[in-house]
Amino acid sequence: MVLRFGVITSAQAQPDKTITHKVTFDIAIGDKDAGSVVLGLYGKVAPRTVRNFVAFAGEGYEGLKYEGIGFHRVIKDFMIQGGDVQKQEGRGSISIYGRYFDDETFALKHEGPGTLSMANAGKNTNGAQFFITTVATSWLDGHHVVFGKVIDGLDVIRKVENTKTDRNDVPVEPVIIKRSSVETLVSI
Repeated sequence: MVLRFGVITSAQAQPDKTITHKVTFDIAIGDKDAGSVVLGLYGKVAPRTVRNFVAFAGEGYEGLKYEGIGFHRVIKDFMIQGGDVQKQEGRGSISIYGRYFDDETFALKHEGPGTLSMANAGKNTNGAQFFITTVATSWLDGHHVVFGKVIDGLDVIRKVENTKTDRNDVPVEPVIIKRSSVETLVSI
């Protein structure tokens, strides 16, 4: 904190958490509809990451998109992971920028349930895979790019979190994004 002219100000500017896009996923667990999740994306903070996510959530890229793809990894009291548009099991990587793209920013933190973040295999290995936290995960700060949050449907995330998984954290019943749509609120 800095004292200027009798006013205390923060030495660091806070990231602009304006929600620039809303992405809605309609999710099914097995053959049952689980409900809808609405994700608010922070395109002012992480525009490249948001553009990549929006491409796969919308019309797709090179014929690949999130619609019809599952959450391939579910760990209770941690996160749910999906977005492997290539292999659908966690080993695929593609982005609109090439196989990988660099970590854009670590300005936002994994503050609590519903944080939307990029999955990766190490520094600067972002692709299409993402995860949504179910608890605060501060140990991921500085390692995974946060670019949005759940603004509606956290109960659906909880349903996914509580699905039965095998010893490799793979859901026993498929958890699928049946429909995906994008609403642009602010241009980035």
